[in-house]
Amino acid sequence: MANGKSDDGIVRLRAWVQRYDWGRCGGDSQVARLLALNSGVEVDPKAPYAELWMGTHDSGPSFVMGSGVLLAEEEKGVTLKEWIGKNPNVLGNKVLGKWGCDLPFLFKVLSVAKALSIQAHPDKELAKELFKLQPHLYKDGNHKPEMALAITEFKALCGFISLEELKDVFHDVPEIVELIGTAEANRVINIHKQDGEEKVKSVLRSTFTQLMSANEEMTAKAISKLKSRLQLESKVSRQL
Repeated sequence: MANGKSDDGIVRLRAWVQRYDWGRCGGDSQVARLLALNSGVEVDPKAPYAELWMGTHDSGPSFVMGSGVLLAEEEKGVTLKEWIGKNPNVLGNKVLGKWGCDLPFLFKVLSVAKALSIQAHPDKELAKELFKLQPHLYKDGNHKPEMALAITEFKALCGFISLEELKDVFHDVPEIVELIGTAEANRVINIHKQDGEEKVKSVLRSTFTQLMSANEEMTAKAISKLKSRLQLESKVSRQL
């Protein structure tokens, strides 16, 4: 082997692991098990292992293994991005022409124990601008389109319910109305598709902002009221 590359052209990588608190812990995490196989690192049974990254992202780069030997944690070696920079031909002319010496994707394996945070990804142009203005918050200039393949049972939420379904929620769930305010709920109830796409978007954006801006105390109070109401309704239903 030379420069981390075997005779058959395969480069061995040490993957990066993100230990977000929503990850599964210890050996219960597929990410942790893959990490142990990949690098020989001992798994901490109490620590969360959320995401295994393979790519050139600066926040979690992969490293090329020297001579096929597993390196100690403190001896990670050359990053994949650096290695590609010295061996740009591995990407091919089309990739080099469009993205340079960088991978145009980030491969991840996730082990999820609890709900992830809600995410909003900007488009490419906005991503570039945000990265330029706030690099401490926006770590790169990519827009991050995503494709997910679930290898175990997995639930994901994407987008919003329809306008009519949202109106039904406000009619049937008074706790939500209390959380966002009656005036805001009425704006949704009284708007119609024929009012125009931009106006509908504006109202929905305002309502979503109110919901996501509600403080922890308000949210806890609304959830408590909702649980009490549902329990009471369930009890009454069983009696009938």
